[in-house]
Amino acid sequence: MIPSSPLFPHRYDYLWAEHPNPGERPEWKTESRHPLSDRLIQQGAYLYGVRFGQMTQYCMLDIDYGSSYHPVRDRFAWRRIKAALEPLGLVQGVVCSSSYSKGLHLYFPFTEAHKTWAIALAVTTLLENAGFKLAPGQLEVFPNCKPYSGNSEISLYQGHRLPMQAGSYLLNEELQPVWADQAAFVQYWQFAQNRNCVHEKGMERILKQARRRKFRTSTKAEKYLNDLNAEIEQGWTGPGQTNRLLGRIAMRSYVFGHILHTDTPLEGEALVADIVATAQALPGYQQWCRHQHELEEKARQWARCVESSHYFHYGIGKPKEVDEITPQNPVEQSWNQQQSLAARERIRQALADLLEQGTLPSGIKERTQALVSYGISGATLYKHRDLWHPNHLQALSSGEPPRGSGAGLPGNGDLPREPPKLIG
Repeated sequence: MIPSSPLFPHRYDYLWAEHPNPGERPEWKTESRHPLSDRLIQQGAYLYGVRFGQMTQYCMLDIDYGSSYHPVRDRFAWRRIKAALEPLGLVQGVVCSSSYSKGLHLYFPFTEAHKTWAIALAVTTLLENAGFKLAPGQLEVFPNCKPYSGNSEISLYQGHRLPMQAGSYLLNEELQPVWADQAAFVQYWQFAQNRNCVHEKGMERILKQARRRKFRTSTKAEKYLNDLNAEIEQGWTGPGQTNRLLGRIAMRSYVFGHILHTDTPLEGEALVADIVATAQALPGYQQWCRHQHELEEKARQWARCVESSHYFHYGIGKPKEVDEITPQNPVEQSWNQQQSLAARERIRQALADLLEQGTLPSGIKERTQALVSYGISGATLYKHRDLWHPNHLQALSSGEPPRGSGAGLPGNGDLPREPPKLIG
């Protein structure tokens, strides 16, 4: 058996099972109390499997014996599978039998570590584009694509059994077993690893295609994204453009971030960090941006503004109604409550309109005047300043309690209204 490091470095939440009786399947369990050690693997008292961490230097394909893609049914399928991954830079695999069940495991190690979710999505996309159907018992990809859950629960990548355990043998190009020990497997692995090099540009192209197909980007959403790109990607061309650019960046990152370059929707500090990184990478930033010393503060204000608006993460789902998410409040609200909610809604709509136009001022006085022009009184703005006041938003982002406001925070049973059809 081969040790889990360095070929399989992620040792947490590992799988283990007792050796099954002939013809029976192992009953796998997850051990989360401690990491898997080389000594346990070398002892061989149990079967072991591993999962993936945030980064990976390999992927693996599992073809069961009963699969339509197994050589007993399609002798060329596994070669077509290998060919489908070549655009990603994966040209050499290590093939072994998975166990006595006669299934196949195809390992593709590569030189540089990449984000696990990106490898999972890119490999899955290439195989599906080539006409392969991914399903348990047919063809499975490790690491797997984890669906976005939207809650705080930790979702683990699926685990696979380690190679070269009972019933697992190296296979040659004709898929015939060859006698090999641990050292031989490592040599096969290193040979393949030196031939495989995942191309960053190729992977970015595949991921963009995958996300737009996954979320079925509508024509209106495509135009909206292209409009944002057109304004953002030219960067700074002169002074006085920081406020508008940050607003467009914040909107694009919040609505489309998970489609463009992340595996989950951007919120909170992750959204702020993305706004800052995007702005700093744009042309003209060093020459024309006069707010470099306070970029993070301004990015945080814009993040709070867009999160408080009626925009939402594209393709993830629409916000629930207020009554559905605040069971502690009666459905039939008092007249004062209704007036308060209506006022907050008017402020949100005004903010959203200013965001859409890219004309939301950063100064307190200017922002107040802009909101008053929408027919909102100064007293109403003062009462609900948690939605728009820059100082209040800054206090929220630093964890300090806002001063002098009894209004509820956005998100605590007070979500924005249904988003416009433009990005729906």
